[in-house]
Amino acid sequence: MKRGIALLGLGYVLSQFFRAFLAVLTPALRSDIGAGPEDLAFASGLWFFAFAAMQLPVGWALDTVGPRRTAAALLLVGGGGGAAVFALATVPLHIHIAMALIGIGCAPVLMASYYIFAREYPPARFVVLASVMVGIGTFGNLVASYPMAIAAETIGWRASLWGLCAITSLTAIGIWAVVRDPATPEGEARGSLLAVFKIKALWFIFPIMSVSYAQVGALRGLWIGPYFEDVFGADAHQIGLATLLMGAAMVAGTFAYGPLDRIMGSTKWVVIGGTSLNLLALLGLIFFPASGLILATLLMAAIGFFGATYAVIIAHGRSFLPPQLIGRGMTLLNLCSIGGVGVAQFLSGRAFAASQPAVTAQAPYVVIFTLFAGMMAAGLLVYLFSRDTAH
Repeated sequence: MKRGIALLGLGYVLSQFFRAFLAVLTPALRSDIGAGPEDLAFASGLWFFAFAAMQLPVGWALDTVGPRRTAAALLLVGGGGGAAVFALATVPLHIHIAMALIGIGCAPVLMASYYIFAREYPPARFVVLASVMVGIGTFGNLVASYPMAIAAETIGWRASLWGLCAITSLTAIGIWAVVRDPATPEGEARGSLLAVFKIKALWFIFPIMSVSYAQVGALRGLWIGPYFEDVFGADAHQIGLATLLMGAAMVAGTFAYGPLDRIMGSTKWVVIGGTSLNLLALLGLIFFPASGLILATLLMAAIGFFGATYAVIIAHGRSFLPPQLIGRGMTLLNLCSIGGVGVAQFLSGRAFAASQPAVTAQAPYVVIFTLFAGMMAAGLLVYLFSRDTAH
């Protein structure tokens, strides 16, 4: 089982990579195929929407056919196939199609590992295991930053995508060969999506799940690139270094959050504290959008660190799920998270377009940061009334 978890972890590294690598390709894709920030925002949003749309089918598949076949088949066809389409792209439409396919392929890998954790390990260990998996996967953000910028400059972005196609396909084949499905629990036939919706405690968690990762995923996955290029005149190397720092902060934040619920005796207040600090960092970008590349980089890193609450929030939701609803319940929570990023990307792309022609270089980005701050504040307000997990 350990080898299988390791391969699922590699699959999640690829998932994190694919949702974030567009930022450093912004200059190359603009010059080579005419894909501007609005095009890339749309493509990034398609990745997240395709990923989110697959969560309910993935939840059903995990509960019926198991994680091995679900993760392997989708990662091979969608992930490997989508990377190939991207490598062959000649117009922005091809990027849109590729990102949608890759989103479908990446949809099951994290939930497959969470499904195994929930079935094979005690509930008290779930939040730590979930945080470790997210922390490992977030290294994909690091690879999608400066290393991807170097690869694109050295061998070209097309050759880089062909290499990713090969790695993704081999990972999918490995998952098929190595992962073992947990035993099906009693009561599986009674599980349904409607039963998940009947768990009232989850309704106070869905909103924070929808916004907590939205601005982190949207900023790291795309907007940090155009923002740094337009406002500070940053080149690919500078953008790559900034995204590397933000990605490292996300990794550190994920591992930091893992044990905090046990230390503090509360899952809810760990999330509230981290989200509040995340909101403060975002407000810093709103009020000081053009105060220098260093300050902007540090604020982005703070958003990455304090915004790494995903695993803690999903563990909070998992604590209210009975065994027969684990697959459907966790994928529904994940749908909220990933769907929230998709909504944020589409809305931010519209906001960017509506802000043109810009009064100042930073004006469109202030609108985007304000949009993200409003979404986060609304989700946090609802979450304040949630029921805490007993420790």
